[in-house]
Amino acid sequence: MKKLYILISLMFIAASGYAQWTALNSGTIEHLLSVYFTDANTGYTVSSYGTILKTTNAGTNWTAQTSGITDYLMSVYFIDANTGYVVGNSGTIIKTVNGGTNWTAQTSGTTEYLLSVYFTDANTGYVVGMGGTILKTINGGTNWTAQTSGTTEYLHSVHFTDADTGYAVGEYGTILKTSNAGTNWIAQTSGTTNDLWSIYFTDVNTAYVVGYDGTILKTTNAGTNWSTQTSGTTDYLLSVYFTDANTGYAVGGSLNINGTILKTINGGTNWIAQTSGTTSILYSVYFTDANMGYTVGLNGTILKTTNGGQFVKENQLAESAINIYPNPTSNNLTIETPEKATIEILNIEGQLVKQIPSRVLGTKSQIPNEIDVSALANGMYFVKVKTEKGVAVKKFVKQ
Repeated sequence: MKKLYILISLMFIAASGYAQWTALNSGTIEHLLSVYFTDANTGYTVSSYGTILKTTNAGTNWTAQTSGITDYLMSVYFIDANTGYVVGNSGTIIKTVNGGTNWTAQTSGTTEYLLSVYFTDANTGYVVGMGGTILKTINGGTNWTAQTSGTTEYLHSVHFTDADTGYAVGEYGTILKTSNAGTNWIAQTSGTTNDLWSIYFTDVNTAYVVGYDGTILKTTNAGTNWSTQTSGTTDYLLSVYFTDANTGYAVGGSLNINGTILKTINGGTNWIAQTSGTTSILYSVYFTDANMGYTVGLNGTILKTTNGGQFVKENQLAESAINIYPNPTSNNLTIETPEKATIEILNIEGQLVKQIPSRVLGTKSQIPNEIDVSALANGMYFVKVKTEKGVAVKKFVKQ
């Protein structure tokens, strides 16, 4: 029944338009837990078993870097184009000063799982993790000093609004605030006992926190008060990111059910679900500008949008505008159309599995184009042909 619903939904989307979250090829099936970009083209994602991936062409290709770590890596943060930090299990902190070509282990002084890292300048940074762990460095990670958090709950996310003022959120509705660069951390009243996973400030007073059971909290007075927003979901929300004062995204999901993406354009008054095209839970979201964003998750999932995730209407071409054969096929699929076109092959869940750059495709009077689909798993797929005049979609079976 689930596959039938997905199939019907995909066919409806193909007939009317498409949501602009596109699956990218990460080259891994490991769980991707954090994503960060240093500019429009250069980004990093980290994952289970020490994997660090880097792109220099806005996600088209991802290259594995040598981290020297085999534990889970939970959070990545860069302070400039070359200098970045990654934290993870067993007190792991690693640093690069050359854009990830080399990563060097730092001494954290703890064996606790470290879950989030944030720097306020080139030298001063904070890491939070399990057991209420908060670490601080004032010399670019050469030394890390434990701070007193006043809690033993897991702390999942840390964010600072200036050199002195910072926040950490975690289990059972925990929100901590410091006004003196971490010397003291004061518990705030969140109004929830749900686990909180991510915090993001849009200015010194306004912040959003997301967590389990669809929890979204907002403050407009630097955390003195937190109000609950209506997310419209009971899924886990694991990451939040805003591109301006009003426009923000929250991602998460329910394991093996759906990859949740929510968007607001009015400061959280309303949150609208977007079509992610994946059933993998999503762990982290990051935008490089108002329109271009990325989210990563289970099983090597990387999604990208170039228009803020908006649903785009497309002109439909008649099915007769393209011809595909043989169908079913085992190895090669021939696609004919008289127009210059880009080909996308999507699986039954709507995920992009193969893309052919724009070109003039062969027709019966020309040399036909053969697309190698031998590496695809057996099952039903969709061929989406985009031309200047519109889009045509046909299904085929790989056997």
